[in-house]
Amino acid sequence: MTWKRRVTDFVFRPDSDRWLSLLRFGLGAVLFIFLWSLRGDWNDLFGGSRSGLIGRPLFEALLSIQSPLIPRLGWLVALGAQIGLSEKLSLPLVWGALLAAALFLILGLYSRPAAIVAFFLQLAAAKSGGLLSYGADNLITIGLFYLMIAPLPDRWSLDWALRRRREVDPERLGFHRRILQIHLCFIYFFGGLTKCLGAGWWDGTNLWRALTIPPFDLLPIGVVASWASILPALGIGVCLLETSYAFLIWPSWSRRTILVAVCLMHVGIGLTMGMYLFALIMLVLNLAAFAPAEVASGEKPPLPEGQTADATLLAGQSLLP
Repeated sequence: MTWKRRVTDFVFRPDSDRWLSLLRFGLGAVLFIFLWSLRGDWNDLFGGSRSGLIGRPLFEALLSIQSPLIPRLGWLVALGAQIGLSEKLSLPLVWGALLAAALFLILGLYSRPAAIVAFFLQLAAAKSGGLLSYGADNLITIGLFYLMIAPLPDRWSLDWALRRRREVDPERLGFHRRILQIHLCFIYFFGGLTKCLGAGWWDGTNLWRALTIPPFDLLPIGVVASWASILPALGIGVCLLETSYAFLIWPSWSRRTILVAVCLMHVGIGLTMGMYLFALIMLVLNLAAFAPAEVASGEKPPLPEGQTADATLLAGQSLLP
């Protein structure tokens, strides 16, 4: 088999759309939880200098230095002002539109328009939040981008049931999933490499700080102190897991182990540091990208037209993602 054929088979490996269903539903649920948690603080976080706690215009002025084309909530506030809406009315409308988009994604109703609206509004909110946003906001935006360009609707959505859409090309589904997989590998590899370059992860100092500095100090400091002897090993384990993720997630013999280990790591982060939203979005992205086909969908992905299972096995192609 030529290298061009190998690359083509890797990039366009046929797949079912169950991973897309998981991504759509998971992103909608995470976004809904995120927005519902901010229902009482939305105006305070994103209001102007007169109504907000910090002042959105400051962050948006800094954005303009980077690029005037970066979406921001100020655009929507200005648009509302053109039709006579005050900022105190425009911002809740944005929150409501984003919440509605999340609900539509959960249901799979108007999936593509909902994904586009959710991506744009989430990106605008994350950028206008400035220093108040963190990794979870960026990862939700990344997930919504891939969902927005994915071959929607999936067969588990209301769109599919109501419109009786014909099935999407399995190779197209495989291509979109493959790009998400590669992106996750870059995220983990460079995140792990950055950790490896600092001494704090090798001697346990960074884990100690992460577990004892407010607002992440959910565990009593005495409990964390009792773990002092194993913190260096845990820190080294995190470094090695994230760095090796990009390489060990692909072979079938190590995929399950790495996927389970990464998911357990994020569950641990959520439970010990209170970073529940970050843990949820990483679980959704990992399971949608790399959950084995027989686990995620209950069925093996379809084979290319005219190709039998025996031929696929002889060619060395894996039926797993």
